[in-house]
This record gives sequence, structure tokens and C-alpha cells, in this order.
Amino acid sequence: MRFMFIVKSAHAGPPTPELLKAMDKLADREIKAGRLLDHGGLMPVATGAQVRIADGQLGITDGPFVEAKEVIGGYAIFELPGKEEALASAKEFMQLHKDLMPGWEGVC
Repeated sequence: MRFMFIVKSAHAGPPTPELLKAMDKLADREIKAGRLLDHGGLMPVATGAQVRIADGQLGITDGPFVEAKEVIGGYAIFELPGKEEALASAKEFMQLHKDLMPGWEGVC
């Protein structure tokens, strides 16, 4: 089964160097094991654009946008046997944040 992990947080800055190193180590392990298919961090909302349809018209609006309470900061796509393994992987990933960025709050 494929699982997509989406990480959301109101934290306004990038991960610490220690957290980045730990996430890279975890990602390398999961890629070598054939479980992690794709992953990446996302740019801040302010650097993006929106494409929308309103009143039958297609339009594009460049950022910055109004601050969001929670922003998607990254994603990962896993191939895992089931929900139990997906939850274990998400818990391990979130534990890195708890250990290496005290005070960080977010959802996976």
C-alpha cells in the first residue's frame, strides 16, 4: 500500500541543521530499504502562486498570501505493508522533531 505523509506546522522557520541531518539519515535508510518512494520539503507560502477558477474565469495570483495557521512544509510517499507500519514510520519521523526541535508543534 502507498501512504502519503503530509507534514503541517505553524512554525515559521526551516528545520535546524541537526533535524535536517537526522531526517536525511532516516530518509537514506528508508530509500535503501525500498520503503520511501519520494519526499521533499516545500517552499514558504509567500513564494508561491495560486491558480483558481472564479466566476468562470481562470486566474493566477502570485504570493505572498495571508499567513496560514498551518502550512504544509513537506511530504513523503511510502510503500508499506499496512497502516500499522505507516503509523510507526510517522511516529519515528515526528519523534525526531520532538527530540531535535524542542517547542516545535505540527501534524503528520
